Amino acid sequence: MKNILKTFAISLLLISTFSCKQEADNDKKEVSIKSPPAENYNISILLDLSDRISLDKNPNPTMEYYRRDLGYIKSVSEAFTQHLKSKRIRQINDKMQLFFNPEPKDSNINSISQKLKITIDKNNASKNLLNSINANYASQTAKIYESAIKDNNFIGSDIWSFFDNKVNDQCIENGDRNILVILTDGYMYYENTVIKEENRTTYITPELIRKNGLNTKDWEKKMQKQDFGFIKTGDDLSNLEVLVLGINPSRNNPYEEKVIKAYWTKWFTEMKIKHFEIKNADLPSNMEKIIKDFILVKKL
Repeated sequence: MKNILKTFAISLLLISTFSCKQEADNDKKEVSIKSPPAENYNISILLDLSDRISLDKNPNPTMEYYRRDLGYIKSVSEAFTQHLKSKRIRQINDKMQLFFNPEPKDSNINSISQKLKITIDKNNASKNLLNSINANYASQTAKIYESAIKDNNFIGSDIWSFFDNKVNDQCIENGDRNILVILTDGYMYYENTVIKEENRTTYITPELIRKNGLNTKDWEKKMQKQDFGFIKTGDDLSNLEVLVLGINPSRNNPYEEKVIKAYWTKWFTEMKIKHFEIKNADLPSNMEKIIKDFILVKKL
């Protein structure tokens, strides 16, 4: 009798355990089904094709700056495709595009940039397309830099005007995660957009920093007291995240890097950009993790 009761008790325990496990597995399935669809990414890349990439004016024996840019773009492209491959086909509705400001006069460069405006959704997403993005971006952006360097007609960088006139319309989509990657040395200057309002400007150059006396240890106090900085553009860009890559300050001023980053930080903060990072022109191998973490790990 005792053996029968013992056997019965063990059977009940096994049935109860199996039932609990099955319920737990069902709960997990329900959580998975109810989870919201993956975010749609809208990634924009803004290239500064000023003389910062000139092989004559800014040579670098370790790695030329345009090659660093290509390495950064490769990491951005890889992060984008990694994001796409993490989604189900029916969830995909993502974009990646490339901009200049001003646009180069070379029609070939502008034609190439059109090929780099990618929109992928459930209607055109395929394994072949996803696997081709990285190689396409690498080859086409290399052509852009080679053409710009060969042309040797560097007209400057009008990043300020891009934020003032274009960023809202071209880089922000409602409901998407909007990321703007800017490849620049941190300086801004375009002769057709030179505006000064008291101590605020649309540009920053080594000469301006020196002229304003921001090349001493008291630069920060002076910048705050006299309100040096960029003229504010958008009032609310809180739906935009910005990653600036390639800061390359003049070596003539030990405070140059801090001043450049303070200008950009003040500008982004006033435009209510919550998530941004400003990084120096390091080797692409050192920047890969930083770039991919910024794009793939949301910090808001």
